[in-house]
Amino acid sequence: MSMMPPPLPPEHLRDPGDAWVEGPDGTRYWGRFGAAGALVWHPSQGVLLQLRAGWSHHGGTWGIPGGALKKGESAHHAALREAGEEAGVPNGGLETLHTEVFDLGFWSYTTVLFYSSEYFEPQVTDHESVDVQWIPLDTVSSLDLHPGFRKSWPGLLAQIHLHTDSV
Repeated sequence: MSMMPPPLPPEHLRDPGDAWVEGPDGTRYWGRFGAAGALVWHPSQGVLLQLRAGWSHHGGTWGIPGGALKKGESAHHAALREAGEEAGVPNGGLETLHTEVFDLGFWSYTTVLFYSSEYFEPQVTDHESVDVQWIPLDTVSSLDLHPGFRKSWPGLLAQIHLHTDSV
């Protein structure tokens, strides 16, 4: 398996959002207009996580399907689009439970927590995913998690528990 990313399309064919943003300390963040991801929860299956390809940012870690916002795209739409592109998440049948924004001022990442009442089989549908799986809630913390997801997981898990009785 190659650890090199596939070549990007020529710049004139790329969305302007597909670019790195550099913070004041030199740290780079993907997505000129920010980024978003989808945490999909199914009551009996757990949460849908993606094992990131080795060449990607924090490759080899588990996280949620997500990526750069396209120009003019809402974070909610981007989270759904990326989940479909990277993990085969169906376009319909998801209920939005919670939205969490990590905002640095110059860049932000939005996590959208979705509830899926219907089971679906996740699929590796692009080159950014090595694997996608339903992970039981009590197993998530034991995985090698993407650093950003690791930090947000306790709060997201609390949101899932808040909604357990209401769905």
